Amino acid sequence: MLKFVIIFLFSVLISSIAQIILKKSAGKKYDSVIKEYLNIRVIGAYSIFFLSTLLTMYAYKGVPLTLGTLLEAAGYIYIPILSFFILKEKITPRMVIGSLFIICGIIVYNL
Repeated sequence: MLKFVIIFLFSVLISSIAQIILKKSAGKKYDSVIKEYLNIRVIGAYSIFFLSTLLTMYAYKGVPLTLGTLLEAAGYIYIPILSFFILKEKITPRMVIGSLFIICGIIVYNL
């Protein structure tokens, strides 16, 4: 089961990376709507999302559904950390408190 948990967490991590790539792409100006949606960053990010989905489906072979939702909450930890290092965004106390509320809500719901 540990192997599947690690795969699941890796899947959430690469999904978080894809979200960061999409945000970086959204911050750029493009000449046309076509170039805005059909550029290497957007296509790459959605390809990573597809890979993440495949990994998640595989991981669910060894991870119970209730544990899967808890592991998905790791994205609320990954995103602010990746945003801090890659996008140079500040991690505010409000963001930390909000993420903790979301994670606690998911845990309570699963109990």
